[in-house]
Amino acid sequence: MSDSDRTEQRRDPVPDAGHGPADDATGPAAPASPGAGPTPRAPEAQEELERLRASIDNIDASVVYMLAERFKCTQRVGLLKAEHQLPPADPARESRQIARLRELATEARLDPAFAEKLLNFVIAEVIRHHETIARES
Repeated sequence: MSDSDRTEQRRDPVPDAGHGPADDATGPAAPASPGAGPTPRAPEAQEELERLRASIDNIDASVVYMLAERFKCTQRVGLLKAEHQLPPADPARESRQIARLRELATEARLDPAFAEKLLNFVIAEVIRHHETIARES
């Protein structure tokens, strides 16, 4: 068996969402332990992997479209803030949103720290948009 044949037979891990490395389809994963040999992929395992990856692809598409909808709303908020000379950032609202999202993440069995990092990233982008809108008004 050639090295490339053995590489094709390695298994990809399927971690819990928000709890480990993402399945980025960059290629097969290395064996679990340094001394372990490659594990042959059963057709059923390959089918399950493909099914799971198709679900991941659909979820990723949904996330992108949901973020786009969110940013449409925050753009309107930015216009209102600019029109009424309100500051681009609202730290009290941001704190409430972070607390709410952490609670939702816990209920969903997602790492709350990960959820907070994600929301902080989104909030920073929203504030940047609001600052741009305010400058252009």
